[in-house]
Amino acid sequence: MLRTEKVLQLRGQQGRAVRVVREHYLRPDVPCRSALCRSAQCRAAYGKLLSDDVTHYVVPDCKVVQEYLEILEFPELKGIIFMQTACQAVQHQKGRRQYNKLRNLLKDPRHDCTVFANEFHQHCYLPREKGESMEKWQTRNIYNAAAWYHNHCLGQMPVVMVTEDEDAIRQYRNETEGVFVISFKNYLDNFWPDLKAAHELFDSIVQARRERESESQENHGKEYPEHLPVEVLEAGIKSGRYLQGALNVNKHRAQLEAFVRLQGVGSKDTELQSDILIYGTKARNRAIHGDVVVVELLPMHEWKGRTVALCENETEDKAPADTTGDPMPTGKVVGIIQKNWRDYVVTFPSKEESQSQGRNAQKVLVTPWDYRIPKIRISTQQAEALQEYRVVVRIDSWESTSLYPNGHFVRVLGRIGDLEGEIAAILVENSICAAPFSEIQMSEMPVSSPKNPWKVSPEEAKKRLDLRDTHLIFSIDPKGCEDVDDALSVRTLPNGNLELGVHIADVTHFVAANSYTDVEARARATTYYLADRRYDMLPSVLSADLCSLLSGVDRYAVSVLWELEKESLETLRVQYTRTLIRSAYKLEYETAQALLDGDTSVVGDILELKGLEEGARQKKLAELVWAISKLTDIARHVRAKRDRCGALELEGIEIRVQLDDKRNIHDLIPKQPLEVHETVAECMILANHWVAKRISEDFPHQALLRQHPPPRQEFFTELRECASAKGFSIDTRSNKALAESLDRANDPSDPIVNKLLRSMATHAMSNALYFSTGSCPEEQFHHYGLALEKYTHFTSPIRRYADIVVHRLLMAATLRGTTGDVKDNIISNKDLEELCRHINNRNRAAQRAQKQSTELFQCMYFRDRAESDERELRGRWDHLLHPHQRFSLLCCRYGIKGAAYMKNKEGLVISCQGAGSCQWKPGSLHRSQHKITSTTTTGDSMTLSLFDHITVRILVQSSRCHAETIKLEIIRNAPHHTVDTEAAQRSLHVVKSELVKEVSQSAEEAQRAQDRARVEVMDEESREFCQTKGPSLYQLLEEIRELALLDVTEDIRT
Repeated sequence: MLRTEKVLQLRGQQGRAVRVVREHYLRPDVPCRSALCRSAQCRAAYGKLLSDDVTHYVVPDCKVVQEYLEILEFPELKGIIFMQTACQAVQHQKGRRQYNKLRNLLKDPRHDCTVFANEFHQHCYLPREKGESMEKWQTRNIYNAAAWYHNHCLGQMPVVMVTEDEDAIRQYRNETEGVFVISFKNYLDNFWPDLKAAHELFDSIVQARRERESESQENHGKEYPEHLPVEVLEAGIKSGRYLQGALNVNKHRAQLEAFVRLQGVGSKDTELQSDILIYGTKARNRAIHGDVVVVELLPMHEWKGRTVALCENETEDKAPADTTGDPMPTGKVVGIIQKNWRDYVVTFPSKEESQSQGRNAQKVLVTPWDYRIPKIRISTQQAEALQEYRVVVRIDSWESTSLYPNGHFVRVLGRIGDLEGEIAAILVENSICAAPFSEIQMSEMPVSSPKNPWKVSPEEAKKRLDLRDTHLIFSIDPKGCEDVDDALSVRTLPNGNLELGVHIADVTHFVAANSYTDVEARARATTYYLADRRYDMLPSVLSADLCSLLSGVDRYAVSVLWELEKESLETLRVQYTRTLIRSAYKLEYETAQALLDGDTSVVGDILELKGLEEGARQKKLAELVWAISKLTDIARHVRAKRDRCGALELEGIEIRVQLDDKRNIHDLIPKQPLEVHETVAECMILANHWVAKRISEDFPHQALLRQHPPPRQEFFTELRECASAKGFSIDTRSNKALAESLDRANDPSDPIVNKLLRSMATHAMSNALYFSTGSCPEEQFHHYGLALEKYTHFTSPIRRYADIVVHRLLMAATLRGTTGDVKDNIISNKDLEELCRHINNRNRAAQRAQKQSTELFQCMYFRDRAESDERELRGRWDHLLHPHQRFSLLCCRYGIKGAAYMKNKEGLVISCQGAGSCQWKPGSLHRSQHKITSTTTTGDSMTLSLFDHITVRILVQSSRCHAETIKLEIIRNAPHHTVDTEAAQRSLHVVKSELVKEVSQSAEEAQRAQDRARVEVMDEESREFCQTKGPSLYQLLEEIRELALLDVTEDIRT
């Protein structure tokens, strides 16, 4: 090994230039990662091996990797060797996002490429000569490594180095036989003449670069001020003059409003308690939604307020004075720390718009699908052909001399309005990869087919606790569920106590750490559920078969078993272990609820009971009903304990798209809340909580947990104001105070008010996040919504990568001292922090994609219905009104939340007389705290108060450039009553919160009784937690299905 020195010019986290001198060691045994190499050391090295069935290897230089990486991502291009020199150039000059793309490409087994650490190889590394430019040294180093690579493979494979440096082409093209040095364009022309998409993308990138260069030479006028140097920004942040945060553009007022949420304030404390308003595009100074920016506060007399739009005019450049809120901290962007540019879905202008854009037809302003992104200027000759398509573009630069950023065309997604094209747009906008799993990933999967089914290994069975003959295990899942990753059991122990079991699919048995399947699962991070489809995190042979806890088959599981005291149901002992299980039943939620309610007519729906004799069927049915009832008792007890600590009952809306046989939209169905939903949810929450305690005890600095920070108090302002309109006082000082206040906020004459207040409380919540226990103090571990000190995700490893990490941590904790490979399951705190950030980002993308796909299907549903029967559409709608900056409406039946305007674009105000229809007339609006009054010039007035019920017309607003949206138009200031809604109003005298309160009170009474007597026997009613003897909760919720809201099992904040 040789020792030398290397001088690096790097940039720190804040962007400051740093000169670093490092010891540099060179060795002769750096693995080449080629399948042609016969060296055992090279072939044994971890990572992908370059294929030996290609015609040549290609080595791109630094410039090619930086400028044309998206072409190198084409799977048709094989045998690519990325030199370490080129990779480091991308890292230091193109930023984190581009470098991460390169890293992901190298990890992806679908792409035949590898990285060669040429700067650590003693025969490949060349020190930089005095006076030599960095670019020349990089090219010389890469060529030298390419020549060595060819000789190392004994000349078996030609090596083609591609570069944009003409001097290098002239100097090296004939220097080494078998090593060819050509330009990237010549490479595509000669080796890939039929790869049309690559040629089009190359032309687009080159044309965009030329346009940027010519524009910078022609334009000397500044449209925006220059960004301050990094050194000035760093000093300003430390002194407190500047503030740093992420830019969030208001999609409803994209031309006017953006907000910066502070990430840190340097050495000086700040008195700011809110976001910073960035008003107008000039103050935004070329920052794009998602960028990490540095802002300077304006003087207080220049501060502005948020826009409170009461009129239907989103595109106006100036907001009237009476539509703005109180002044808030306002600033301007003076620099960008990190550009978070990505792929953008755009639409080309129509023929009429193209003619109005100017003389140069090759320069086109395209409109992004996302309202928050500015128009992008690209150069292309295909504008006319692509007018009816959604396409993908990338931003290259945004100079201070240009009103718009410059970019280039990447690829076509599909026609505007076509379902598959719109779904593809949603995936691209959320950076979701929907590619099929690769052959190398599938080769890691166990064999399982009808002819050769997978079987339990006898050796593995000996290592596990066998529960197949001792436990009645069953799953309860939605109808049609394939990825069953959890099952439950409960039984009476010989000593009379109860044993509760939560059994989770042992995914980590099949997915080894750092395997190809594991790397892909980590990149996806989660299964993506859209309205009509899903994109799995794991191959289906695992998610729908070997790791799915289906009934009647043997499966590997990780189980948590609690011994509970038979009367108080308090935990006496807990065990974590790998098990072998056989689920007896795969139940649907509705079937389990019916059995819980004593309805045995659903027995015919239980496949596992069919074909049995009557006596045997009745015996098994009785065992199953007892188990479901006992699980429900335990869940009520666990929930009551959390309620006493301040657990919140949050509300949301979830809509399921019902498709017919031809995959047309038949209906939009709100999810019905059942008590058995909460039974399953409480068992899962209990398991997650106990696993979190165990792994954080064993690995206090390297455990993956989930925290839910307390919301900022200013986010509750709207909730408190709206509640005061009905005479309720909401205490938001703690989660317990908030939960109790929401329980008291019931209006007997309008039960929907409580649902809406809970929905507003949900909206005020911060998102729960994954974190590493070594990254924050223990007092910040708390989960606000669940009222638990420690929490994690353990129960869904089929669809969440976080759960896979937790499974590995749990097994490492339980096997500590008994095996030598425990360290393989542990991730360092630094790496775990980075992984948590990635998973959190992917989870947010999954939530956005699910929401956007649901909105897409809502628009398709209402567009079709409006065409068939507009009268029926109008008559079915009963809405609840509440103000949130704009007038907002809520309809639980179809999951619609949207705005309705009191003033239209023409300046007319709405006017309704009595319960009659509404009309647009000249007039004005007056807003008070809890109502808005519309007054016409003729003296007619109409007042809409907070929580009024009104009738609206549902319209679908189409757009060439953006996603379709639901538009609500007020047509009558009175509700439209139907038989269903009147029945629901009559049945709401008992609500869910009352049952929870009753359970909590009963649990407290039982605890006091136990402390007094210890041996006092509680009667049957007490053991059932004093549940009412009237209609069951399920029957009540069935009657109010039009008001059904999201159950806790799917709440994104858990």
